[in-house]
Amino acid sequence: AQLRNGIQQIQCIKQIIPLVKQMDQNSACDPMVKACLDVLGEMYFSLGVKNPLKKVLASSLNGLPEQLMVSAVQSFVCCLREELKTTDVYLYRKVLDNLASCMEDFSLGTQFQFLFLCACLSSFFHRKNHGNRIVQTQLMHDLLIAIKVSMMLIQKLQENIQGSLWKHNESFVWRSMCSLLKSSTNFLMDAMLLQTVQTTSGLAVILFTKAMYEPAEELPSLISALLLGTVEPSGVPEWFLRHCGVLCMAKLPDSVLLFLCHGALAMLDWKNGSMGENGEKLLLDIASVLLSLSSELKESSVATSLSRTLAIWTNSGMAALVSGSPDLKTKLNGNSDVIGKLLEYIYTHWDHPLDAIRHQTKLIFKNLLQIHQTTIAGSNEKSDPFFARLIKHLLSLDWHVKGKYASLGSLVECVGTENILQLDRTIPVQILDVMNDQSLAPYASDLLETMFTNHKVHFIVSCQEGTWIDQWHNIWVSPLLVILCEGNHDQTTYIIDYYLPKLLKCNPDSLSYMIRILQASADANLGSCRTRGALGALMACLRAARAHGHLELSNIMSSGLVSTGCIKQGLVHQHSQVCIDALGLLCETHRSTEIVSLEEMQLIQFFMLYNLNNQSPSIRQQIISLLRKVISNCKIQESSQVLYKLEQNKTKQEVFENATKMPPLRILQQYKDFMSSVCARLFEVLFPGSSHPTRFSALSILDSIAEIFSVPKGQAQVFQLDKEMDSARVQTLIHCLASTFEEVKILAFRLLMKLRDVALNLQGSENLDLLFQVAMDLSTSTKPYDCVTASYLLNFLVHHKGLQNICLGKWLEHNPQMKENTSVSAVEKNTLAVIELLLMNVEEEILQAKKSLLQAAASFPMYGRVHCITGALQQLSFNNLTLVSEWKEVVSRLILMSYSLSAVVSPVVQSSSPEGLIPMDSDPESAGRLQMILHEIQPQDTNDYFMQAKILKEPCKEESEKLIGQAPIENTCTEIRGKDRQACDVTAQMVLVCCWRSMKEVSLLLGTLCKLLPTQTTSEPSDGLITVEQVKNIGDYFKHHLLQSRHRGAFELAYAGFVQLIEMLSRCNNESLHKMPEQWLSCVLEEIKSCDPSSTLCATRRSAGIPFYIQALLASEPKKSKTDLLKMTMKELISLAVPVNESLSVIPQVHALNILRALYRDTRLGENIMPYVADGIKASILGFMSPVWAVRNSSTLLFSALITRIFGVKRGKDENSKKNRMTGREFFSRFPSLYPFLLKQLEVVTNTLDSEAEELKIHSSLFLLLLILGRLYPSPMDGSHSVLSTAPFVPLIVRCGHSPVYRCREMSGRALVPFVMVNEVPHTVLALLQGLPDPSSHCIRQNSVHGTLLQVFHLLQSYLESNQFASLDFQKELVNIITCMGTKLWLAKRLNPCFVTRAAYLDILVMLSTHLEKFPKQGMQLPDFWEEMNKVILESELVSGVPCSSAVPGVIQYLQSITKLVIPVLSATAGPDTQNSGSAVAQRMAKPSLSLAHLLHCEFHEVRLLALEAILLWFKQRNSKQIAEGREGVLYLLIDLEDTLLTMALKETNPQCFCKVLEILYNMDFRNVLPKAECCIQMNPNELLTWSLNLADNSNSPECQTIALKFASKLIIHLLQNHQQISEEVMKKWVQLIVFFCGDEQETEMLLAAAEVLKSITPFLLISEKLILGLSDTLGLWKCVILLLQNEDLVVRDAAAEVIQVAQSEKKSNEGTEFAFRIVNAPMALDLAFGILCELLQRWRQMCAGVPILLEWLLGDSDLKRDVETSALEEDDSLFDKGEVNFWAEKLTHVRQLRKHLLHLISVTHLTFPDHGELNQLSRIALDQAQLTEHLLGALPQAPEFSKTPEFTRLAIQKERVLVCLKILDLLKSDSTCRSENLEK
Repeated sequence: AQLRNGIQQIQCIKQIIPLVKQMDQNSACDPMVKACLDVLGEMYFSLGVKNPLKKVLASSLNGLPEQLMVSAVQSFVCCLREELKTTDVYLYRKVLDNLASCMEDFSLGTQFQFLFLCACLSSFFHRKNHGNRIVQTQLMHDLLIAIKVSMMLIQKLQENIQGSLWKHNESFVWRSMCSLLKSSTNFLMDAMLLQTVQTTSGLAVILFTKAMYEPAEELPSLISALLLGTVEPSGVPEWFLRHCGVLCMAKLPDSVLLFLCHGALAMLDWKNGSMGENGEKLLLDIASVLLSLSSELKESSVATSLSRTLAIWTNSGMAALVSGSPDLKTKLNGNSDVIGKLLEYIYTHWDHPLDAIRHQTKLIFKNLLQIHQTTIAGSNEKSDPFFARLIKHLLSLDWHVKGKYASLGSLVECVGTENILQLDRTIPVQILDVMNDQSLAPYASDLLETMFTNHKVHFIVSCQEGTWIDQWHNIWVSPLLVILCEGNHDQTTYIIDYYLPKLLKCNPDSLSYMIRILQASADANLGSCRTRGALGALMACLRAARAHGHLELSNIMSSGLVSTGCIKQGLVHQHSQVCIDALGLLCETHRSTEIVSLEEMQLIQFFMLYNLNNQSPSIRQQIISLLRKVISNCKIQESSQVLYKLEQNKTKQEVFENATKMPPLRILQQYKDFMSSVCARLFEVLFPGSSHPTRFSALSILDSIAEIFSVPKGQAQVFQLDKEMDSARVQTLIHCLASTFEEVKILAFRLLMKLRDVALNLQGSENLDLLFQVAMDLSTSTKPYDCVTASYLLNFLVHHKGLQNICLGKWLEHNPQMKENTSVSAVEKNTLAVIELLLMNVEEEILQAKKSLLQAAASFPMYGRVHCITGALQQLSFNNLTLVSEWKEVVSRLILMSYSLSAVVSPVVQSSSPEGLIPMDSDPESAGRLQMILHEIQPQDTNDYFMQAKILKEPCKEESEKLIGQAPIENTCTEIRGKDRQACDVTAQMVLVCCWRSMKEVSLLLGTLCKLLPTQTTSEPSDGLITVEQVKNIGDYFKHHLLQSRHRGAFELAYAGFVQLIEMLSRCNNESLHKMPEQWLSCVLEEIKSCDPSSTLCATRRSAGIPFYIQALLASEPKKSKTDLLKMTMKELISLAVPVNESLSVIPQVHALNILRALYRDTRLGENIMPYVADGIKASILGFMSPVWAVRNSSTLLFSALITRIFGVKRGKDENSKKNRMTGREFFSRFPSLYPFLLKQLEVVTNTLDSEAEELKIHSSLFLLLLILGRLYPSPMDGSHSVLSTAPFVPLIVRCGHSPVYRCREMSGRALVPFVMVNEVPHTVLALLQGLPDPSSHCIRQNSVHGTLLQVFHLLQSYLESNQFASLDFQKELVNIITCMGTKLWLAKRLNPCFVTRAAYLDILVMLSTHLEKFPKQGMQLPDFWEEMNKVILESELVSGVPCSSAVPGVIQYLQSITKLVIPVLSATAGPDTQNSGSAVAQRMAKPSLSLAHLLHCEFHEVRLLALEAILLWFKQRNSKQIAEGREGVLYLLIDLEDTLLTMALKETNPQCFCKVLEILYNMDFRNVLPKAECCIQMNPNELLTWSLNLADNSNSPECQTIALKFASKLIIHLLQNHQQISEEVMKKWVQLIVFFCGDEQETEMLLAAAEVLKSITPFLLISEKLILGLSDTLGLWKCVILLLQNEDLVVRDAAAEVIQVAQSEKKSNEGTEFAFRIVNAPMALDLAFGILCELLQRWRQMCAGVPILLEWLLGDSDLKRDVETSALEEDDSLFDKGEVNFWAEKLTHVRQLRKHLLHLISVTHLTFPDHGELNQLSRIALDQAQLTEHLLGALPQAPEFSKTPEFTRLAIQKERVLVCLKILDLLKSDSTCRSENLEK
């Protein structure tokens, strides 16, 4: 009893038993021993169920000698009897736990246990509706344990009691059993209980019945009868009827049936055929019951339970089959009805949104295959028709169906990979192609793993050793390598993550094959910004191999597998993921204590030079994670601990030194130096103007270092970050708090907190005072982000022990007693003081705001103070406060302050027009509107501003200044002066921001304060800092504002605080508080229903805050509860959304629709909302037909939310993508009630569409119906077992095509596709075509014709896209369709007067001709088709000219369609083969159709554009040699087009066509173009050049400008290469144009064009041996490259980096073997660019002329004074707009890089200037700049880093630029001896 340590107690118990065993037999009767055993018994029963001591006691007592065992059992029985006498229901759980433990650990008597369990279960039954939600949940868990214990007891009873004496009606055990059976039945039938309790009750009922029922053979028949509802009372024992009579009903509830099925499957013995034929019948009955339930039970938890039960059924089926009858084998064969229905269930549920159901479906399928295998045992599985059919069906499915993967995987295990590959060898490639979708990648990789593992086993068994590996590699590894080198980013990433490790695990030897292949091409294929190339693939493979332990880095480096230079190239590769893989290769290892070599450290440091500024958040996270790995336990930390131990253990040390060739202390020193240099680099990049990505990366890594190297006491440490800190570094971190990016503030603050002791010690008292003053000033700034900075500063400063003396002296005078109280922690004292100071200020400001809200908005918006108070409260721990009474007072004041601030600002956000409360002019209409709003809100302002409309810009005589602690100044002026005495314009935006942000901060503060209420309010009320009454008031406040705010910002943020309150209430055990959410919910629903005219609920603005309010109340319900509130709310809302009585007010309906939309969108409600989706769809479709606009609007929004909820968030732009779609079967089985609803709605609509009279009746609901139906798609797995057949929809959707609405006809075409099975498509298409009218038909309805043609189009499109067209049937059917199309060809000709239907018919012809063009063999078999096409074209208006204007409906559409037909016909019939062939087929195909020139001369630009696009595509294909086999004839169409195109270039008026003409000319060979230009447009090359440059300069279209510049540049290079003269003036103009194109403000398109031009001229002009352009122009172009490399847009930077790639490649080819970086990222490219430039100056011998120009670049060319002034103006003008800012470029980075290269150039070349005149002039400019910078810095206020951040940053950057420039100038002017000394410095 005296031992408190659990381990000591356990040891003590273990020592007792050996002592007891040593006693002789006589002492067994010793009362002392008896007493000891009694004590042990008491101890056992007093311990909790999870206490390890309980287990130790049990095992020890079971080892007692026999003579003591009897006494021990007696002692335990006595204790247990005492326990079982417990009558306190709240102690039942403890007794139950003890009872369960006894049964598990010992064999004890049963009588008392029965008595107790019966009492226990009946008491639970009576108690189940008492208590709040927490008590209820606890009760449910107790009940669950009670049922489980009773089941354990019965099972023990059956094991221990032989014979059936206890089955006598009068026996005690029998009566107890009956009582337990009755209780279990009651629980099973009680729908109010948790599902787990009901499920367990189902098990118990079957178990008890099985134990009691005789004869046992009849039990299966009884259970069958119960499940089927066919129980005959006469055939059932009387005791069963008496206790389980409710189960004998004809129709049991669905859930009860499910739990009984589960019980029967789990509790009956299905093995060994022990239940005979009755058992087999029961098995089949259970299956039919479960499958019928699957269409009824839709609630997620029950649906999950059903799938689990079906999986158990398949296991039971397998067990029963082993010894089952032949009849059972027939009934469970794959071709049987039961298995067919189970397969239907699988196909419907394999893509279910719930993971659990998908997993069970996979198990069911796997078991079904095994069941079928068992039924056909002995026959050949591979040729089995069931398996063959399954494989065929599965392979015909699209790869986006997730269920396909697991099912194929299971089939592979049955029939082997080789059999599946024989059907289609491309399957591995197809699956790899799917892996660019992350949602499918895990499934695809699992299937591939199953397949290649199975295939390897197959090869090993069937082939000779070693011969199979090449074949295996060809199938599984080679496609992988191709994709790794050339695949897109996502695909390669997922393959590396999911597939590569599995492949290496299966066959590690493949690694050497992969490395060999990749190494061979690594140097040639380095990749690009889009592809990894062989180098990237190699890095990925090596990284994966090292991380999984297949390779060691030291071996990789030493064996020459990959060179250091190669890794370096990887570390700065243009493709970010290659950089990450190269870094991963260095950082990831499977051994956590591996020593980090010096070379690895150097490579990591090299990586950090160029990669911290990555714009992609995911890449930054990966960098941080990998560097953390190398720094943290798995590397430096752990290995250094190992090294310290080695240092102490000399013998091990010698072994280690022999292995590593280095003593441990030396390695430790290397680690320390490495960490110091890493930290130095990280602090270095936090310079003024560093970008957000750089700061984020640096601070995150520093944070990791601080965390990893926090020193535990007594542990040696390699490195400590706080020892690296000095005051400059601390200041740098504090300055990071001024960043406008919140995440940078958070990281800097976190780091300061970890280093707070050293950080605060390095702050002088003067600096502290300044920081505190700055924080207080920022807390009242009008810029919203300033108050966040203030909050972080104050939260940092409160940790300083001397804060009160230094900064809070004035305030402390009023509170002397606190100073004496030394037990209070400094943080608590300081926080309290700061909050009181802020509170005092904000209270005064509220008083002033009551007088003038405008003045408050312009000078002291109060939200900043409140934000700081909330921040201070959130970081203080309230568990151990000392100054409780002071805190209580402050909390009360804070609550009152919140209410009064809210009262001042809420009128604005609650007005019906919160966004426009200040009239901006004296327009009488605005003034009238204002009067109306003012009457509505009755503001608190006492001045007259709100009473009349005024113009703001009048001079103001009075001013208002507000300082901390100063009394407020009376001021009722309408125009406001800010703090700096400048007249302020108070815009409506400023007032609104002040108001809604104040509301936001008040909400968050109140939410934070609510958390201070202790959850156990049973304790003394004085314990909490906040009272129950205050919490209730806060709840009422939130309710009021959420239901009345109109401004979204205000109610969204009130919601955030309200959620905090609701979460606290749901955890609280105070009954009145706990019930509040429920009461509030009922009240608001009542208010919505009542549609009271006096209601203040907002019916516009999507019901404003009401949906948020209800969302918060419902989301607080525990996830695993019965969600009664949700059920009640949904029922109410759906009844309101679909009103029975049309005459009622529509406002409740609008509210209901808006709230439903919010609830369907709320992810927290998860699957619990799914049962109500069908009702929501009905409400939205019916609402869409309402005559009231508000209802229609809300219905549309609801419908949109539901489509997303059903089909998932749309991630791609492809409208026809199958990702956000569902098969018809899956949709209707998940929402069965929509089947009759949609069918009925369609019938109503289509009944009016065909009647003549109703021709123009438009049904608005048709649009929504077709939108849903169009989201479904057909599946080859759709079988005949489903009741919900989609066949009835087909005729109705066909009739929808007759709608007078064009969009509805279009959608009916899409919607028809999923309802027609693929094999039915040809038949349906033929039927539709035959239904089209003949030319002689009377009264042709063009709408119907158009709808039918669209349906044919979409059906054929899906058919041609499906992978069916390899079959012969397909080709026959296609010929039939084409033949049938020919019979209705008049619709495409002039006989048909409607252009729209002609266009639709032509679109079908285009699709067919494009298909035949892709498969020329099929095309050659259909000469009639091409002949007919030629006829259609020659008879068209395209040949004869269009007689009407383009205004006639459908003309343009028709012309575009006929042009789209001409192009494939031309392409298919062009070329010498068709023209010269002797065959009749070819002759008939080659009848001359229109020429391309004819299309290019068409008067309609749409036709010309299509023709030009086709020509451009063919030229690009020709230039990249990508023309497909069999289509070489296209080349003949491109001959002699130059004349036409050049003429068009001068005459074309349409901008799009003009750009295309220019682009085609740009892609042509200039050797052909220039001679033709002189002939046909009389322009020599120079004139053509001038013309193109003028275009690039003067055109209004950026697209036209870019192509003109590219054309001119290509022409210039062509002329220069051919030594033709170009005037200097033209060259100057060209250079200026490129410079203009590179301006920061230009569009991306123009910047990319400039980069492309610079890349194309690099070898010839930028890095040529001779200066062709002259130095200043060449350097001007290089400056363009450098500007583009710093552009904010990554695409532009990547394009500019290609210039450096070209330069480096030329350098490598010229200089030979030395390693050169080529494919590099922008930061590295920038560094290389300066290096190349300095080398070029040497090569050109232009150093004296070039270096001053580079120094001017260093100095910059901005006007400092103007910049500072404009930035100040911009800040005042705009509250949020940041203007044109480059968030990526870092001026000081490029300054430092240029300095490095200039100093290197000067030191290498010993550069001297003959004349210092130019240098002196530069020095004067630099000195002037230095002076001006210092002056402007001095003019800024104190701590400008915080108050004037942009100005301070700009000046700090300029200061460094000037200093660098002056140092280099001094160096150049000094003589050589001084210079070498300076350079060394």
